[in-house]
Amino acid sequence: MSVTGRSNEELHEQAAAEAARRYEDSAAERERVEDRLAAGVRFPDDPDALAVRADRILDRGGLSPSAVVASIHGEAMDLPDANERIINLSNELQAWSFLPRGVRAGATVARITLRRDGRELPHGTGFMVSPRLMMTNHHVLPDEGFARDCFVEFNAQITADNVPDTVVRMELDPGTFFAADRRLDFALVAVAPTPDGRPPGEVFGWNRLSVQLGKLVLGEKVNIIGHPEGRLKEIALRDNAVLVRLDDFVHYTTDTEPGNSGSPVFNDQWEVVALHHSGVPKKDDQGRLLRKDGRPWNPGDGDDAIDWVANEGVRISSILKHLAGLDLDPGRRTLLAELGPDSGLDRGTVTGPALQPEQTTAVVSGGTAPQTTAGAVTAREARAVPPKGGLPARGTAFGGRRHVVFLHGRDQQSKEPVDLRRKWAAGLNRGLTLAALAPVDPEDMWFPFYGTRLHNLVSGRESTTGAIGLDQMSAAAAAEAFAAESPTGSYEQLLYEAATRAGMPQDGPAATEGFGAGLVGALHRPLSWLAARSDLDEWTIATFLRDVDLYLADAAVRQAVLDSVLETMPTEGELVLVTHSLGTVVGMDLLTRLPDGLDPVLLVTAGSPLGMDGVNGRLLARGPHRPPRVRDWVNVWCPTDAVAIGCPLADERWGKLTQLAVANGRDRAHDIDEYLAHPGAAGAIGSVLAGRV
Repeated sequence: MSVTGRSNEELHEQAAAEAARRYEDSAAERERVEDRLAAGVRFPDDPDALAVRADRILDRGGLSPSAVVASIHGEAMDLPDANERIINLSNELQAWSFLPRGVRAGATVARITLRRDGRELPHGTGFMVSPRLMMTNHHVLPDEGFARDCFVEFNAQITADNVPDTVVRMELDPGTFFAADRRLDFALVAVAPTPDGRPPGEVFGWNRLSVQLGKLVLGEKVNIIGHPEGRLKEIALRDNAVLVRLDDFVHYTTDTEPGNSGSPVFNDQWEVVALHHSGVPKKDDQGRLLRKDGRPWNPGDGDDAIDWVANEGVRISSILKHLAGLDLDPGRRTLLAELGPDSGLDRGTVTGPALQPEQTTAVVSGGTAPQTTAGAVTAREARAVPPKGGLPARGTAFGGRRHVVFLHGRDQQSKEPVDLRRKWAAGLNRGLTLAALAPVDPEDMWFPFYGTRLHNLVSGRESTTGAIGLDQMSAAAAAEAFAAESPTGSYEQLLYEAATRAGMPQDGPAATEGFGAGLVGALHRPLSWLAARSDLDEWTIATFLRDVDLYLADAAVRQAVLDSVLETMPTEGELVLVTHSLGTVVGMDLLTRLPDGLDPVLLVTAGSPLGMDGVNGRLLARGPHRPPRVRDWVNVWCPTDAVAIGCPLADERWGKLTQLAVANGRDRAHDIDEYLAHPGAAGAIGSVLAGRV
C-alpha cells in the first residue's frame, strides 16, 4: 500500500531532522576541519586519504600529465605535499574533458514527477546508475506503490541555444526492481524501456558507481546536478566544499534547494560520491527550525523559508554495501549486477564454484567476498588436517592440474591455518569481485604453514631477549639485542639499508645524532625514521627484520622452514604461488627446489623486502634474478609499507615483471588481505585460474 502524500512529507522532514542531529553531533570534527582550513590547510584530511585520492585523480584522468609534471617536479616536496598538490591542481586545472564529461553526467539526471488528483507535480530528482536502474531518495520514492504513481523526465533542461530541450518522458517499473532503505534514504528502481525496447541507460547513459576509496577528501569541491523545486535542470558547480565525512554520510556546503532530493553529488572527475538527500536546517536552543529571518519556522512557511546551514549526502559506498547484503532472487540480482564491477555487485559474470552451505556473504569495502562464517571451522576441515599443520587443497580444484599455494610471512605462530587461509581467500575474493572474475573457495587453496616451526627455532636461539614483549623493553632496546645475536652481524645492516632507502639523511648533524651513546642510540634513529614514514610501528619493523635476518643467516632455520613448506605442496601440475612478507623470501628460495613436475606459471610477491640488497644478496640464488622457470611475476607493494622498502624492484636483473603500487587502508599497509583485494593483483591470479592467459 502506498504512503500518503502527508506521510511522504513527513519522511522528508524526518530526513532533515536526522541530518540536523548528525550535523550537531559532528560539530567538534567540523570545527577542527574549519580551523585547519582557516589556517591555510587546503585539504585537512589524513595523509593516507590524500595519497589514495591523488592516485585516483591521476588514474582517472583528472589532470593532464603535463600539468602534473610541471607542478609536482617544479620544486622539491615530500610525498604528502605532492599528494596535496595533485588534489589542489584537480580543483584548479581541469582537462578540457571536464566539460564534456559533465554534459555526459548531466544527461543521466532526470526529474521525478508525481501524478496526483489529475495533476502532475514535480517531486524530486533521480539519476541512472545502470542501463535499467535509477537511484533517488527513499523519501522521494518510499515504496513500490508510490513509485507507480510517478514518472521521470529526461532532458528537462535548457539547451546551449537557450531554448527548452525536447523532454523525454519514461515510466518507472518498480515491479521489475525496487529496493529502498529509510536510514540511508535511498531508493533504487527500474525504469521501463523506451518504445523501441532500448534500456533508458543506453539512451541517456548511466553513472558507474564504485565502492573503492579515494573519490573525495575533506576540503575538496563537489558538483551537484538536479531539479531544485522541480525547475528545469540546474547545476551547483564547484563553489562548495566537503566539511565532514561520517561513516555513512558526508556534509558539504552547496547551494541546493529541496527539489534536489535524489541528485547525484559528483567529484571533479564526475564520479558519484554521494546521493544528496537533505539540507541541514539551522535550529535554536530549543531545537526548533529557524527561518532565514531568524524566527521559528512553521510547516506553512515552506522549505524555501528555512535557514539551511549545510547539506548532507549519503555515501555511495554505504549504499553499495547495503545492496550487496540484500537477499534477492536471481532475476533481481542480475539487474543489480548491471551496476558493473566497480560497484562490487557484479556477480553476473561469475562462473566459479558456488558458495558452500557453511559460507555467508560478507559486505566489505572492496566489494562482496565469499567467506566462511567468522570463527567457524567446517567438519570437513577439522577431520582433514591437524590444527597446526599445513592445509592441502582439494584435488579437483581448478581442473585438478592448476594449484594455488598461499605462502605466509612471520608472526603467525598463534594462529590457526584454517583461519589464515580463509582470510587470504576473503581478501582475494574482494579483488576478484572488482576484477569481474570468479571467486574462489578457501578449500581449493594450498596453505603450507611454517609459523610455529619458525617461532620455535627463533625462540630457541635467543639467549638475552627470550620471549620479549613491548611491555618489557623498547623497540630500540630489542633491536640492540637482535643485532648482538645476529649470526652474521647483518641485522644492523638490514635496518640501516631499509632506513636509507626510505630517505634517511646520511650526512650532516641529523645523520650522526645518537652515535656515541651506544648501539641502542644508533638503532633508535633508523627505527624511528622507518616508522615515521610508514604505516608500521617500530616494534613490528624491528622484529620483522630479526626474523628475515635469522632465516637468511642460519642455514638450519632456512632448511627447516623450506622442509616445512614442502611437506604441504603439490608435486605436479601448474603452480600459482602467492607469497607475502617473509614468505616472498622463502618463496624465492622454494622456487629453486620445486619438483620437476611442478610448473610455476605465476608468482605473486606482496609486501616484499626483496628489493633490499641485504635480502636478495643472501637468497639461495644470489642477488636480483629472474625466479627459475616462472612464466609471469606480479610484485605488489604499498608505499606506506615499511616491509616493502626497496620496491619497486628496479634492478634490471630481476627481469620482466609487473610492478603494481597500491594504496592499502590506514593501519593496514602490510596486511595480505588488503594487498589481494586490489583488482590488479587479484585479476592476475583469477585470469590464470580461469584459463585466460
